[in-house]
Amino acid sequence: VFFAVDNGYIPFLGVALSSLIENTSKENPTKETQTEEAPAEEEVAQGPVEVNLVLKSVGQAKVQVIKAVQAITGLGLMDAKKLVDGAPCNVKEHISQVEAEEHKKTLVAAGAEVEIK
Repeated sequence: VFFAVDNGYIPFLGVALSSLIENTSKENPTKETQTEEAPAEEEVAQGPVEVNLVLKSVGQAKVQVIKAVQAITGLGLMDAKKLVDGAPCNVKEHISQVEAEEHKKTLVAAGAEVEIK
């Protein structure tokens, strides 16, 4: 943009560009701004990051539940039995939601009643 004066044209380009950049950035946020805001929204939508897998009751098939707890936790047979006998109790703590869902399916298939907190 140039403005006419008595002795010629004076470039007024710097101010025009800065105002153009300000207006454009307000209307169309950059990718950096969008990526900073997006994860916060996703965290709220997903819920808690870490959950606990709670064994509420054993049911009729205690042996299968003990074997499932043993496989999930990596405990020995006696430790897994003590854990199952102490129901309701936490089987695994501070695990992801996806991992908790997988373990819950295994325990429910074995006959246990499980809750994710």
